[in-house]
Amino acid sequence: MNDTTPAGTRRAHVTGWGRYAPSRVLTNADLEKIVDTSDEWIRTRTGIRERRVAAAHETTASMAAVAALRAIRTAGIEPDDIDLILLGTLTPDYWMPSTAALVKEAIGNTRATAFDVMAACSGFVYGFATAQAYIQAGLAKHVLVIGAELLTRFLDYTDRSTCILFGDGAGAVVLSASDEPGGALGIEMTTEPQGAYMIWLPAGGSKAPPSAGTIARGEHYVRMEGNQTYRFATKTMATTALESIRRSGLEPADIDLFIPHQANIRIIEAVAKGLGLPMEKMFVNLDKYGNTSAASVPIALAEAVNEGRVKVGDNVVIVAFGAGFTSGAVTINWTADPARGRAGDAAVRPEDVEVRAPIDWDSVDPIPDALADLMQRPGTVDVPLDDVAPGEPERAHQPVG
Repeated sequence: MNDTTPAGTRRAHVTGWGRYAPSRVLTNADLEKIVDTSDEWIRTRTGIRERRVAAAHETTASMAAVAALRAIRTAGIEPDDIDLILLGTLTPDYWMPSTAALVKEAIGNTRATAFDVMAACSGFVYGFATAQAYIQAGLAKHVLVIGAELLTRFLDYTDRSTCILFGDGAGAVVLSASDEPGGALGIEMTTEPQGAYMIWLPAGGSKAPPSAGTIARGEHYVRMEGNQTYRFATKTMATTALESIRRSGLEPADIDLFIPHQANIRIIEAVAKGLGLPMEKMFVNLDKYGNTSAASVPIALAEAVNEGRVKVGDNVVIVAFGAGFTSGAVTINWTADPARGRAGDAAVRPEDVEVRAPIDWDSVDPIPDALADLMQRPGTVDVPLDDVAPGEPERAHQPVG
């Protein structure tokens, strides 16, 4: 390791990690029953085989709280040792209060500052960088950084360019202050607003508040222009990772494992090629989870460590891109005992974690009708696929002017 951090500087070390994925599995074969696509088409173009779907009683906050407690247990500290909670998400439980505030209460913390980070799929990496800054400034000793998403409730299940891609889940890390070498090293973050409307949710904000008209036009679903997003992602993930490595005083060959945002296997392959590295150095789990947005990197990080892909002394790069054409990368010199992760996961059962609900208010069934219908169907259904295009999926619905 070539640690260029000045002597005496507080460093941010990853001391805990945890993840949570809902038990419900939505396979490509399941999607064949509700949208004009096929398992072969999805696998060859995205690398995704299945994804997880949150149950009706689960929310972004509840999944985040499970992952958070697992990370805290792995770190060997108590919930009240956490000084700051940062939660990256684009699918908050509510527009207010912050989902981080709900997680604070659910994990039993009484003293942390808590707020959400909105950088779409880059949200966890942006939160990680923010946590490092707090620690280096002496403003926090232990910071909980979470990425959590419940995207399956924001998808148009008639739009095969988006509904095949996304899944639900949460991941978290604890960053702790230390005077020892290692931990988080170089950081690089960028934002390119010219891509602001390549991935977006048209309605629900102050520009287009919810109304009967926005609902009728399907403006509360994720929309994405796949071709432009693909081109941006393949370029920015490589350049952002390279700059993070450079800021760490390292070279790409010094990195033992890359943990990229799990959006598309072709993007990950292009990044590996751009960095001149074999795919063996790229950790991939999108075949099991699909694109979980801000949860993607922390789920993959926790899984990689628990599977023995990371050992003490390894240099690891986390890198992501997202809506607003954000991107971020952090190079980490790993210092924690990887064996602690499995015990941390086992110590927290999802059924023991509860997010307090509002008084005198009940939501409607949050599961989209098409998805709820699919979950209730027994057996298989043959779907004609004669008109499936051999190339890219059809473009997402054009924004309403």
